[in-house]
Amino acid sequence: MTECHGQKLFFSPLGRKQVGADFSGGTLTSDAGGLLLREAERRLGLVESLARCLEDPRDPAKVRHEQKTMLAQRIFGIALGYEDLNDHDRLRHDPLFSLLAEKRPSSAEPLASSPTLCRLENRVDRGALWRMSEALLDRFLSSYSKPPRRLVLDFDATDDPVHGQQEGRFFHGYYDGYCFLPLYVFCEGRLLVSYLRPSGIDAAWHSRGVLKLLVERIRSKWPGVEIVVRADSGFCRWRLMRWCDRNEVSYVLGLARNSVLERKASRLLRKAERDFETSGTKQRLFGEFVYGAATWERRRRVIVKAERLEKGPNLRFVVTNLAGLSPEQIYDGLYVGRGEMENRIKEQQLGLFADRTSCHRFLSNQFRLLLASAAFVLIEHLRRVGLRGSELARAQVGSIRCKLLKIGARVAVSCRRIVLHLSGAFPLRELFARALARLLPSSALHLASP
Repeated sequence: MTECHGQKLFFSPLGRKQVGADFSGGTLTSDAGGLLLREAERRLGLVESLARCLEDPRDPAKVRHEQKTMLAQRIFGIALGYEDLNDHDRLRHDPLFSLLAEKRPSSAEPLASSPTLCRLENRVDRGALWRMSEALLDRFLSSYSKPPRRLVLDFDATDDPVHGQQEGRFFHGYYDGYCFLPLYVFCEGRLLVSYLRPSGIDAAWHSRGVLKLLVERIRSKWPGVEIVVRADSGFCRWRLMRWCDRNEVSYVLGLARNSVLERKASRLLRKAERDFETSGTKQRLFGEFVYGAATWERRRRVIVKAERLEKGPNLRFVVTNLAGLSPEQIYDGLYVGRGEMENRIKEQQLGLFADRTSCHRFLSNQFRLLLASAAFVLIEHLRRVGLRGSELARAQVGSIRCKLLKIGARVAVSCRRIVLHLSGAFPLRELFARALARLLPSSALHLASP
């Protein structure tokens, strides 16, 4: 590993003792918790499956860095908090990253440099991106140990600001800036789809086609599963609802307010107003009616929530084809759960840098989005399997990274072993050991002889 002995750092003294530092500590890492992600990846086989999606046009005789190794570099780097390709000019010498990439740590054979990783980004094509998306969907399907009774698919779009002359950039009036408009699909906190789109489109663009592909793939594995689509009013489109009605797919979609809906809900809202004046406390009432917009081919069931808050009245509408559930069960029991997806999108963009789409090529930016999605899959598996029932079972990516992954360690490499001596002051050592035991396959749960 590269060591820098020349740079000396001096700090304020402690009494009469001088305090200094340098960068000659040897084979050290600050990301030893990444070993947990390595076990999650070995259990999922995610990097291997993604590597098979990419064709390699390079001369095999001249290849120094396999595509699988480079993908591991990028995915683990994102998961551990390194968003920039330039970070790998240093990280390529980190012994922990060599281990994550399934290579023996060696100063003579560092990992790929940032220019090499950049060339990988810029040679991906649509076929490779499609296959990578399918691989991520396969990981979702394999995450269930038994067929689920119901799957609720959350659709949502978000803005991805751009600051250069990237392909596909458009000015979006709602977000008041140049951006992309990626489409995400999650189910129970697990990622199914991350699809980068230009922003000069409707928010629901291609959502019907994505849903059709998802339903076909899911039902090919679980023919009897109930599928529910959940989204805000940006996805309330008659073609999408018609397709769901014809293919036995349920939906719970937000419905934008208009004068007709407000008139139909006026009696319920007036009752909420009267109850508020009588009690002096906020009121929340539910009702339903049948409604058909001019563009719809038929009338549909609409759920209304009428609230009277201290700040004033609040009306919300949801359209659904679900029967047998009360308005309150549909709204509170099902629709409001959509907000959890917004937390997952924040994890993607704030914690895993999915909005780091600064390449010129649109396809390269889609590739980066999929790499961030792969990092999410690893951390979600760690959270769901390794951390279940713990204080980090519902923690965000940033908290898991800070508390469990950023651990200092000294790396000792011999001819027989690679040993990481973790910080003795690490406060979550019991949780770390418990998570490791849950991630390891049963055949590996043994202690090596000293």
